[in-house]
Amino acid sequence: MLTRPILALAVASFGIGTTEFVIMGLLPEVAASFAVSVPRAGLLVTGYALGVVVGAPIMAVATAGLPRKSTLLALMAIFIVGNVGCALAPSYALLLAARIVTAFAHGAFFGIGAIVAGEVAPAGRRGQAVALMFTGLTLANVLGVPFGTALGQAAGWRAAFMAVVLIGLAAWIAIAAYVPRGVEPPRSRIVAEFRALGRWPVLLPMLVSCVSSVSLFSVFTYITPLLERQVGFSPHGVTGALLAVGVGLTLGNLIGGRLADGNLLGAIQWGFVGLIAVLLVMALVSHAEPSVARYARPALVRDARWAMIVVLTLWGALAFALVSPLQVWVVHAAVDAPNLASILNQGAFNLGNALGAGLGGLALTAGLGYAALPLLGAAVAAGGLLLALRGRASRDAAVAPAERVTAC
Repeated sequence: MLTRPILALAVASFGIGTTEFVIMGLLPEVAASFAVSVPRAGLLVTGYALGVVVGAPIMAVATAGLPRKSTLLALMAIFIVGNVGCALAPSYALLLAARIVTAFAHGAFFGIGAIVAGEVAPAGRRGQAVALMFTGLTLANVLGVPFGTALGQAAGWRAAFMAVVLIGLAAWIAIAAYVPRGVEPPRSRIVAEFRALGRWPVLLPMLVSCVSSVSLFSVFTYITPLLERQVGFSPHGVTGALLAVGVGLTLGNLIGGRLADGNLLGAIQWGFVGLIAVLLVMALVSHAEPSVARYARPALVRDARWAMIVVLTLWGALAFALVSPLQVWVVHAAVDAPNLASILNQGAFNLGNALGAGLGGLALTAGLGYAALPLLGAAVAAGGLLLALRGRASRDAAVAPAERVTAC
């Protein structure tokens, strides 16, 4: 199933995922390099996410009707140039600008790449093919980010971006060699495609994608202080806990791809149910300060750190088990505008990233505390479940199993 075209796309997604998240582990080094505060350096994370949101519709219009292979190669070229700019940036402002340029390639690449992966997959395995492409993104959290952070700390943060440039070059070569040229978009006018996206059955899965991301990042953005202050993890222990999240993301992504090839909406709805349950357990595990945790917690979760590692693994798995089914849902719902819908759905995911971080920040500012964040994430996930249930109830939004869909 892991064919050469899908492997090439996975390598590219690994590079994109690494450059998106590696900056989080290098903020102190970047801040010191440009003599700015760490919170200001944090705008490099926010700026990238907003670059994806803004860039998705722009790149969707710019690439409408173009050959998909040529478009993927052009997007990887933008990615490579952007990361070279990051590595060589002489000032903080230019580094931020280079990050935004790089982000413009993100949404369009994953949007078009998901369609290409589905087209080259055997019949009935489109969901699995999309999941395999996104495996590069999840492995970036397991391998790319830790190794990139270690490289940046040892050889300077610029070295991490140069390593990403090498990954981008390898991906460009692999796409050029292995992605077939016969995977072309249907001829249509961009105005007609945008009109198709105005239908509720198409907007609904994008909204659900955004909500699922809000639920994830309202907690994930602040996971380090939550683990250290509420559960008693050391900084070294946090690294191991985040590795557990990355393993869960990877496994959940693969499981979600298989589920997407069966009962698509059912997989999404039950995914939200599981996500809500795990977040409620996370709130239970983290509800007491470390100093009193061993007395306040029930015996089952008294060793909070081990319990939290199990919970984090399940949480990552359930959160990313939704990604491929949601991407497949939006493409199926927009059969007359698949390119545009797939790209904009990536923008919806990243809009959720920014909104989730902001929502979690508002909760902390209001004095709710880190232990309340899993409850906040569960409440948002409950909203996603209600929207997904509405998708099943609506005749127009009903989606056939992936194997019965002729266009992806």
